[in-house]
Amino acid sequence: MNFISLVGVELKKIKRSKIILILAVATVILWVPSILNVNMNFNMQAEGISPENNFFIQGFMGLSWFIFPATMVVSTVLLNMTERSNKGILKMLSLPVNKTKLCLAKFSVLLILAFLQIAMNVLMYYLSAFIVTNTQNYDFILSPLFVLKEVGFIFISSVPMISIFWLISVCVATPIFSIGIGFASIVPSVLMINTKFWFAYPMSYPFFVITSEYGKLATNLTTSQVELVPWLPVAFCITVLSLFISCICFGESGRG
Repeated sequence: MNFISLVGVELKKIKRSKIILILAVATVILWVPSILNVNMNFNMQAEGISPENNFFIQGFMGLSWFIFPATMVVSTVLLNMTERSNKGILKMLSLPVNKTKLCLAKFSVLLILAFLQIAMNVLMYYLSAFIVTNTQNYDFILSPLFVLKEVGFIFISSVPMISIFWLISVCVATPIFSIGIGFASIVPSVLMINTKFWFAYPMSYPFFVITSEYGKLATNLTTSQVELVPWLPVAFCITVLSLFISCICFGESGRG
């Protein structure tokens, strides 16, 4: 089977899982508080940010710090479990399928799920902005070009993080331990973005990106800005190394 066919097979498998439902529920949970507490956006004069920008930034800060990484951890484990149940990985590897291709196909599906979740959040943002615009008689709707630029940056910056989560899922056979390690790795992100070495911790990338944008939009706040060097070389090396080890270890935990 070629790579595209493998990706197609993996996409069919997730239809039987609860991954899409988890992403949808997480998206709704994230934006409902923003709608209910919309009045708080009018009290940000000290930070020097407009209500509509604050509404957008706060929502996507919540997404980038915890909701997005957490759902990626769960999605990664569930995606891997589709092969581990009933020794499915052994059945797959008994077929004329290249192990590396299968590993990368699953990782590609994980990236598709990440893209889907961000797309869901964009749609939910505009729905929420439309609702509060009508309830508050104030325009909260931002330009699609601005929104797509920001969420695109979040998605791209999340690839190294997702590769780490995939590595953990491949190497740690017990799902509860894999999820626990993934969740534990999210917590230090808040601390890491305030250090000079944030670029060495992939789980902090999406959160760092959105907080740096917060500093641009809030005239009275100063936040660290993204510097492509050394970030890009380090992020690239982390991603390649994680995928390399994942491809080597893929399927080994299911042989026991």
